[in-house]
Amino acid sequence: MKQTLPAGLAATSVVAASSANLGPGFDSLGLALSLYDEIYVETTESGIRIEVDGEGAGQVPLDSTHLVVRAIERGLQAAGVCADGLIVRSRNAIPHSRGLGSSAAAVVGGLAAANGLVAHTDSPTLSDDELVQLSSEFEGHPDNASAAVLGGAVVSWTEGDGPLTRYAAARLSLHPDIHLFPAVPQIRSSTAETRAVLPDHVSHVDARFNLSRAALMVVALTERPDLLMAATEDRLHQPQRAAALPASAEYLSILRRCGVAAVLSGAGPAVIAFSTEPELPAEAVQYGVAHGFAVGEMAVGQGVRWATAQAVGGDVRVATATE
Repeated sequence: MKQTLPAGLAATSVVAASSANLGPGFDSLGLALSLYDEIYVETTESGIRIEVDGEGAGQVPLDSTHLVVRAIERGLQAAGVCADGLIVRSRNAIPHSRGLGSSAAAVVGGLAAANGLVAHTDSPTLSDDELVQLSSEFEGHPDNASAAVLGGAVVSWTEGDGPLTRYAAARLSLHPDIHLFPAVPQIRSSTAETRAVLPDHVSHVDARFNLSRAALMVVALTERPDLLMAATEDRLHQPQRAAALPASAEYLSILRRCGVAAVLSGAGPAVIAFSTEPELPAEAVQYGVAHGFAVGEMAVGQGVRWATAQAVGGDVRVATATE
């Protein structure tokens, strides 16, 4: 029998944005970025009340289908507890539908906030391995989710199929000479749509090419940043997505012609550049800004953080299914 949490328990979590694929590492390589969403959750006697500030405000659902709420409830279930009601406040800085892992952040942040509630009880909290597993189940692949859980750069993988699928990840330490420059456009894209343009089968030649580059990318990220240009080459998803993301594809080409290793961030449309120089070439920055990209340096992101908190209550908009 599950333990029902009393009203008035509170917790917080802070979770990073992430970039996935990193060129050749399709659905396996990921990197956390120093842009964070914050979540506050409080148990109540009944109902669900949600408040969203920043990215997604006025656009995401304010009911039980909200991704953070679903993740909190899944985390509580995994820990063997439940709550009759929840107040959830999200302060979002991660852009939505830009390839910076906003959905993974919502899931990981919700699961971590559930950990903070569970910490008020005698039940054990979820481990990092369990957070990777549960968040990847939501996502269907572990690259963004594991980067948000662990921070830094990650190599992630999948074992098995169907309900027995296991997701796992190992953290990498990013070489200190590497500077990260995300370029985020105003336009959005759908991961489902950009994934749909990918072929069902690839040639042995292209598979071999990407295997070599993904392995090289691990070396470049951790020990040999001078190899980043070669390591970020890809044949399995970026060329195929170019027609759906013309501005991103062109900016990617401009950066690389300027000698900067750059890749699509996840499924795009954001682009991320890796450089051993503290600044991007002026030509690359000017082109990006002129074509609607917000270009700036970010540090590598930390792993998700959670804590117990004092309940603050207060007025929150009541969620309705039609809002």
